[in-house]
Amino acid sequence: MLEGYEYEFVANVSKDPGTRKYNGIVNPALLGRLQEFAPDAVLVNGWNFKSHLQCLRYFHGKIPVWFRGDSTLLDQQTSFKQLARKMILTWVFKHVDIALHVGTANKAYFKSYGLPEKQLLFAPHAVDNIRFAAKPRYLADAAELTTSLGIDPDAIIFLFAGKLEPKKDPLLLLSAFKNLQQYPAQLIFVGNGVLEEMLKKEAAGATNIHFLDFQNQQQMPAVYAMADVFILPSKGPGETWGLAVNEAMAAGKAVLVSTACGCVQDLVNDGVNGWIFTAGDAADLQKKMQAIPADKSALAEMGKNGSKKIHSFSFEKIALAIEAGMG
Repeated sequence: MLEGYEYEFVANVSKDPGTRKYNGIVNPALLGRLQEFAPDAVLVNGWNFKSHLQCLRYFHGKIPVWFRGDSTLLDQQTSFKQLARKMILTWVFKHVDIALHVGTANKAYFKSYGLPEKQLLFAPHAVDNIRFAAKPRYLADAAELTTSLGIDPDAIIFLFAGKLEPKKDPLLLLSAFKNLQQYPAQLIFVGNGVLEEMLKKEAAGATNIHFLDFQNQQQMPAVYAMADVFILPSKGPGETWGLAVNEAMAAGKAVLVSTACGCVQDLVNDGVNGWIFTAGDAADLQKKMQAIPADKSALAEMGKNGSKKIHSFSFEKIALAIEAGMG
């Protein structure tokens, strides 16, 4: 990632370093080093850290300040706390000249805090689409994995890949799948997390529900290749996008995605490359799963539609957006 250009790491002197809190990123030398570098513009990723906010405030009015974040309004509720947050964020974004939005929900977020259309550039969330695209070796590895799990290759295979945590709502998916009656199907959970023990307990005795531990990124193309449909059932809060949907679409898979995922408006065309269900609604999820055709060729065709669509969400698109914004 660092090849081809100059870079420098600036010391973080925080007593409790990390991205969990505002004072987790404290870089006293950052502003001075940036001034010496004399950039044409500065791009800040996120505002809610001490050094990031200092950059926004210091360089505003001196050089163009660019900002990238992926927050949405999907989880917001009207409250005094939210009104206070709106005041703070409206002030923060007054220090931004250009905001790079990752999609429709993120764009609406920036607009709600005062950034006009002319200050917004589309720079989509993206993965390495080429790496996830189906290749013979991935298909061979997928066939081996499927056999090792004792799965009938003719069955419709649903896949969940991600942290087994409340935000992702894998328990909702398990409940809906257990009530699925229409045709022989298999469900594979890939990942680990706080809900793992509970999920395995609920799935005990089911021969069509399988669990794989966390798989690294090198193995994930083969994991996606096993599936017919990828499902992201998240209820939030904080599912600002859902990059696993990008990965699954790049792998040529149909997708079923909840309304709580920031990507859903941009990536899922209902009935074309996948389906959308109401977050947290087990009945709606089960209804959508039962409506999925038991025809692997039809699902593969939907996957092809998704593969074509995801081409517009690429690293190249991000680079072109930044280049265009710089004039």
